[in-house]
Amino acid sequence: MTLDTTPVRAFLDEKHVTLAARVSEFATRVLTPLAEPADDAAARQQARDLLGKLGAAGWFQPIRDQDWRACCLVREALAAASPLADAVFALQALGVVPMLLSSNDAMRKRWLEPAIQGRAMASFAMTEPNAGSDVASLGATAEPDGDGYALTGTKTFISNAGIADFYTVFATTDAAKKDKGIGCFVVPADTPGLRFVRPLVLSAPHPLGEIAFQKARVPAECRLDANDGFKLGLATLDRVRATVGAAACGMAARALAEALAHAKSRQQFGKPIADFQLIQEKLARMATDLTAARLLVYRAAWEKDRGAPRVTLEAAMAKAFATEAAQRIVDDAVQILGGRGVLANHPVDRLYRSVRALRIYEGTTEIQHLIIAGQLIK
Repeated sequence: MTLDTTPVRAFLDEKHVTLAARVSEFATRVLTPLAEPADDAAARQQARDLLGKLGAAGWFQPIRDQDWRACCLVREALAAASPLADAVFALQALGVVPMLLSSNDAMRKRWLEPAIQGRAMASFAMTEPNAGSDVASLGATAEPDGDGYALTGTKTFISNAGIADFYTVFATTDAAKKDKGIGCFVVPADTPGLRFVRPLVLSAPHPLGEIAFQKARVPAECRLDANDGFKLGLATLDRVRATVGAAACGMAARALAEALAHAKSRQQFGKPIADFQLIQEKLARMATDLTAARLLVYRAAWEKDRGAPRVTLEAAMAKAFATEAAQRIVDDAVQILGGRGVLANHPVDRLYRSVRALRIYEGTTEIQHLIIAGQLIK
């Protein structure tokens, strides 16, 4: 099986084409041979190992540079080889970008370099048991406490929960102000009053869990926003959202490569199944969807790289289309591979279990459609 990693050149500079080849070679050599973690504990250990590998190789640098096309290309290559490696990259971006967008030099001095070098693991703690898409309804609170804040509340579906070195946390500072009364804080994992409650086990091994704050006190310097954490959170998601589409493209590209290789080699009724028109129709649709998804993703990142103040519409289109297309492509790949496609140790089975979450996190497809419509009619 040969994975075609040649990017669609539209919206890319030559440096990005070169980067795509470099990160693809790294992913194929270092990540593809890794076995899928057997359980949650193994996933947590592998995630920490991957953090060091990615940091040492310099793959977090595009996050610091806020080079969003580069971030997309890195995620695409990582996701094709290891969905867990892609998740590690995604959480470093989500945890670090709020620092980069803020004027808080103290937090950047404390955490940025270790995070980019892969020595400190980030987490992004926004979702709560009763606050998912409706971020403004956060129940976690941050009350003034001397020269700092006391955080109280529960966060759930938090990637890297229990293994992160720091959490970028969103909490309500003034409930009467609703979305205008939300703060964003960097909370070290060893903060008294912060505890890891329990892991949440997914079908695809991933370090997910629930954390709780019980009057966890953080100094005022840990607050990133200037009285508008909601805006800071949305600005972060606005930048990172297109990279979720890129991860979907990586998974889809791997699934298409696996399906194409199988279709060419699998003999039935005296000839390769690639000769059958129904198989050809699937392959053609898969390749077309993948190319369209890549173009939407790269366009959104290109718009941000060239200085667009917001890419809300472009990023929402990219994420919605790419993740839904990837789900279809991976499903078709399973169908083409037949029984092999549902064997637990086959790459396509792993992709089938991993791709589903992309349509949910960082805003469900339905929320993206509402965002797109809202941008059109305003």
